[in-house]
Amino acid sequence: MESLSNSDENYDLGYQFSPSSVDQIDQSVPETPGYSTFSGGSFVYGRSYSGISAFSEPVDGHSCFSEASPFHWTTTTGSGAQNQAVLSRLGTMRLEYNADEQQLDYLESLELEVETMKERFAKLLLGEDMSGSGKGVCTAATISNAITNLYATVFGQNLRLEPLNSEKKALWKREMNCLLSVCDYIVEFTTKSQNLRNGTAIDVMESRPRSDIYVNLPALRKLDAMLIEILDSFEDREFWYAEEGNLSSNSSRTGSFRRVKRNDEKWWVPVPCVSPSGLSEKARKHLRHKRDCANQIHKAAMAINSGVLAEMEIPDTYIESLPKSGRDSIGDPIYRFMHAAEKYSPDNLLDCLNIASEHEAVELADRVEASMYTWRRKACIKHSKSSWGMVKELMSDVERSDKNHVMAERAESLLFALKQRYPELSQTTLDTCKIQHNRDVGQATLESYSRVLECLAFNIVAWIQDVFFVDNEANGNR
Repeated sequence: MESLSNSDENYDLGYQFSPSSVDQIDQSVPETPGYSTFSGGSFVYGRSYSGISAFSEPVDGHSCFSEASPFHWTTTTGSGAQNQAVLSRLGTMRLEYNADEQQLDYLESLELEVETMKERFAKLLLGEDMSGSGKGVCTAATISNAITNLYATVFGQNLRLEPLNSEKKALWKREMNCLLSVCDYIVEFTTKSQNLRNGTAIDVMESRPRSDIYVNLPALRKLDAMLIEILDSFEDREFWYAEEGNLSSNSSRTGSFRRVKRNDEKWWVPVPCVSPSGLSEKARKHLRHKRDCANQIHKAAMAINSGVLAEMEIPDTYIESLPKSGRDSIGDPIYRFMHAAEKYSPDNLLDCLNIASEHEAVELADRVEASMYTWRRKACIKHSKSSWGMVKELMSDVERSDKNHVMAERAESLLFALKQRYPELSQTTLDTCKIQHNRDVGQATLESYSRVLECLAFNIVAWIQDVFFVDNEANGNR
């Protein structure tokens, strides 16, 4: 109240804001927020504030009195001008109050965002060990876990073909930009020829983004944007969803509807429903196009993920756990087929195995992968360079007639065919072990980012397939 009274006194005394003070007020408002978690200035924020300024437009002195005043104020020139000035000041104070209120709300949200970023940065430094005793995980594992948890937070409850709400979409973009910003500082040094003024050529070192990050990270960002765009395209759709066992939420829709039958393994997934007449041709064309796009995105993300995992070092713990014989790992029936066949075909072998479930496929992948590295290790033992870290270099020196080398190649082709036939196959024991023991921050970021995008793309394809199943069922029963 005292501040208001003082302000009124200043107005009555004819006090006016100087142009410099007005400029200071305008310049004190922040601009669009931008921050880098790992920069020297931890958090630099700004924002373009478009609130109404009390000094942006002059008030026309005759506009307030263009008509007869209902309060029968005195019409003398001096008193009318004085009343006009008082009203103008009151309007200015009201606009100032609204602008201050908006700025206060912005500052409160900004403070909350700063506290959230501080928490993320603290967990990254502590390695998720809140005790501070130094027993936390490494930075690579922390970033990998953070990306995985962020995906679960944003997309874990989004099991439908519909756009993300604005809050989750903003959360995904903001947090991912923060987690990926570390890749901006992962560089490699190369030599560059430079000529001095006297014509002497010298070699200097320059830094550039590491090659794997330079190639894969922009591609993953593009795939991310394409997946969000696919979800946004389903804002207007001809189908809807009903929770399994609870269809009363769609009682407002006229007519009956068809729905896909779920097995007990996916009881939590919402059920797509269509009208008795099914989908229109335009809707089917749109679904087919988005399914093909999501399928290509899934393949691209899976290829990047497989490439990053292949470049990761194999932990010593996995090497120590390998069996002494590849035959014992893969089993006699598969070994005899791989060893005796003159024209080996991994697809024919998979057809003979009759894999019935994903669990059987993952178990087979683990055994094939273990036998493959067992045979590779045996092939390298015969040479002078027996270090496991030089396996890729040594394989070029191994004779093609070597039995262990041939069996390792056939096991690799079988593993590749298995992953191609079952693209939704979960990670093998070796992949999990690599991720757990990986210390490379760049590889951890690329692997986790590609993995969550691969999962999202696969889910989108599955959701579209569910809608097609319901539509085909509706058309078949007409």
